[in-house]
Amino acid sequence: MAFIRNKRRGTSFIDIVISLAIIASLFWGIYLIYFALIDSVTNIEARTAATELVNQQIEALRGLPYGSVGTVGGLPAGVIQPVQSASIGSYSFVIDTTVRNIDDPFDGTASGNPAPVDTAPADYKLVELDVSCPACSHFIPLSFSTTIAPANLETASSSGSLFVNVFDANGNGVPAATVAVTNSAVSPAINLTDTTNASGVLELVGVPTSTQSYHIVVSDPGYSSDQTYPLGGAGNPNPLKPDATVAASAVTGVSFAIDRLSGLSLETSDAFCAPAAAVPFTVAGTKLIGTNPDVLKFSTSSATDANGTASMSLEWDTYSFALGTSSYDLFGTIPLSPVIVNPSSSVDFRFITGSATPDALLTTVTDAATGAAIPGASVALSGAGNATLTTNHTAIVNTDWSLGNFYDESGVDTGSIPGSVLLLVNTSGTYDTSSPGWLISKTIDTGSSTTNYYSFDWNAIVNPGTENVEFQLAANNDNATWNFEGPSGPGSYYTASSSIASVAGRYIRYKMFLSTTDPNATPKVDEVSFDLASACTPPGQVLFQGLGAGTYDIDITAPNYIEATSSVTVGSAWQGTTISLTHI
Repeated sequence: MAFIRNKRRGTSFIDIVISLAIIASLFWGIYLIYFALIDSVTNIEARTAATELVNQQIEALRGLPYGSVGTVGGLPAGVIQPVQSASIGSYSFVIDTTVRNIDDPFDGTASGNPAPVDTAPADYKLVELDVSCPACSHFIPLSFSTTIAPANLETASSSGSLFVNVFDANGNGVPAATVAVTNSAVSPAINLTDTTNASGVLELVGVPTSTQSYHIVVSDPGYSSDQTYPLGGAGNPNPLKPDATVAASAVTGVSFAIDRLSGLSLETSDAFCAPAAAVPFTVAGTKLIGTNPDVLKFSTSSATDANGTASMSLEWDTYSFALGTSSYDLFGTIPLSPVIVNPSSSVDFRFITGSATPDALLTTVTDAATGAAIPGASVALSGAGNATLTTNHTAIVNTDWSLGNFYDESGVDTGSIPGSVLLLVNTSGTYDTSSPGWLISKTIDTGSSTTNYYSFDWNAIVNPGTENVEFQLAANNDNATWNFEGPSGPGSYYTASSSIASVAGRYIRYKMFLSTTDPNATPKVDEVSFDLASACTPPGQVLFQGLGAGTYDIDITAPNYIEATSSVTVGSAWQGTTISLTHI
């Protein structure tokens, strides 16, 4: 019997899935095209309705008496509401109307440029209509404009002109800046909002005369603001930029400076970047808006949050920062205060704080030519007490290991003499001479992986020949990997004060070894210290704490600078002084 093999094969599950995906894609494309067509048709209908509405508005405007063509509260004043709602069919629109007097140069201008001076500069009116449809999907607002001229020849005017110039920090004009002009001293009252042209100028002509009554505020989204102020106003009785005066047949020019805002991120922490929460502070700029008395444009008091952070927007200026509490001593700032803030920039500022102590003195050392902080300057203070500190250096000092203030130990005594580490006395009343006792410190967090270690030191009482104290160090950035080494590697030990510039890592521990060959004698360690600079070590600044009241001499030396001396009288809880050095 002969068998015939059926060469046709069935449809697989993958084939079905692929076919369904292709069909779904086709239907989805058809769906999108359909609704795009519906949306396009609807948008065309809405734009047609908006155009018809504008034509009606323009015809109504042309039917008004020329003197009535203006907005309520605007310049020129008139009967038209600046914002109106209107409907055509099922569409509801919002119409923003702006009317301006136009100074045509054909007969001169109000400013005389081009000449001659036009004593009646309001030659005709420009009407601009902006139509939007808030409820319409994908509707693009429409803008229309038309001019309306007087029926007769112009006559001499008793009005004036107000030119508002808006510049940025570099003196360039700011186009499309919002200008709000108000004046309740004229009738009808003026409440006008308009925008500057491409050159950053808003020219208002045909403006009613008024003395120091035109209040002007200039702003722009994302920009600082500027304004005029009323004479005798509360808090600013003598403004540098008083409300403007408009005189008959004259041009009043008022200039304003605005620019993009900058962001300030502020932190309060200790010298090892640990946050200090809820610390009050003040920020003040240098720009004045009034004199006699001086009134700052920007001055504020605030406080950091629970994480020791705060943020705010600032305009370009030079800002001073200060702590707003006596509960903390200021160890310095990063960077030095004051700080120059440029437009459209991001600024980071940090207060380095610590517990307040009686009579503290912050000394800041700067370059006389540049004002920059000088690192590595030795600051020697002499008076009721003597002390020497180095700028851009921070000390970590351990003097107490009692009550378990360490990570681990074996064969040492941390409690019998507070503030000291000794060998442990065994049951026979002597010290073990066969193996050293040791202690591993708690982890020291320096605050940053970029910490620079300078030196490692300790104070110990040792009987040479029979007693010995040695150390090893371990540092890392994961707070987990502890490989103790000496200056030459794992098998070596620090036996004296030493540079540790090769040590790297945010976290550090030390391991001390105490040994003796005399069973009746023990070495004693009283202090262990590190000299380092973390990311939160303030530049060019040192703080002397616990000083007695009185006069102190300060002697400052730094490589490549001329030595400088000064004196300061200490008599308050905290005070600061700045000393500048001249480069050799």
